[in-house]
Amino acid sequence: MDGLTSPPELGSGCVHGTPWFVGQLGTHLLREATCRPEAQLVDCVAEAIAQVADRHRGTCDLSHLGTPSCSVALVREGEQTIDHLSIFDSVILLDGPQGLKTLSDLRVDGYAQQEHKETTRHRIGTAEHQQAVSRLVAAQRPHRNVPDGYWVAAANPTAAYNAMTGSVPRAEVSRMAVLSDGASCLAEDYGLTDWAGLLDILEAEGPSELISRVRRAESTDPSGERWPRYKACDDSTAVFCRLDSPAPAGH
Repeated sequence: MDGLTSPPELGSGCVHGTPWFVGQLGTHLLREATCRPEAQLVDCVAEAIAQVADRHRGTCDLSHLGTPSCSVALVREGEQTIDHLSIFDSVILLDGPQGLKTLSDLRVDGYAQQEHKETTRHRIGTAEHQQAVSRLVAAQRPHRNVPDGYWVAAANPTAAYNAMTGSVPRAEVSRMAVLSDGASCLAEDYGLTDWAGLLDILEAEGPSELISRVRRAESTDPSGERWPRYKACDDSTAVFCRLDSPAPAGH
């Protein structure tokens, strides 16, 4: 899960803030997905969103276009399958004998393209860049969590049913990773490795090394001239898992 940045001048309608929202949603989501293994992931996510909305409905304006929100990238291992769900731009990597699958929900890229282009014209840290980012977020928000728009986990459980979902046989996955865009950027945006190489880094040296490489790259380009972006560095989260072979039936 990765919280969406909300420029202060645009407001959010919430007295709690994005870190509170992400922490609450993560807690409820973990409980739903683990305590109800028979439930579909979309139902688990929808229920978690509804529960968190109920926790601050009385104090906050949940209809505000900037109500706290986040991406969700979720995998769940079953006896026979690996189920996955993606809302917004975090990345899931599934690798195995059949090849590497990259899963991410990038529907937001279809909106406010001109405003996005404008952010790349200014150096990070300048007033012009911050203003361009604010205009971009303002232009994106009307398309958030509406039919034919893009979806984020916020206050509307319907987002779960518009997630990108799927399931693959467990035998086809030997290793997998879940990444926020602040970690996937080493391959996705900076081109300093490919997806297989990123998985190799995680497997051999762990998430801390991956994030260290991201930070070292960003330190060479603090103003975003080589790699235009919204901020000098972003929150980075990486989870890696190697799967053992499934046990034979009856064991």
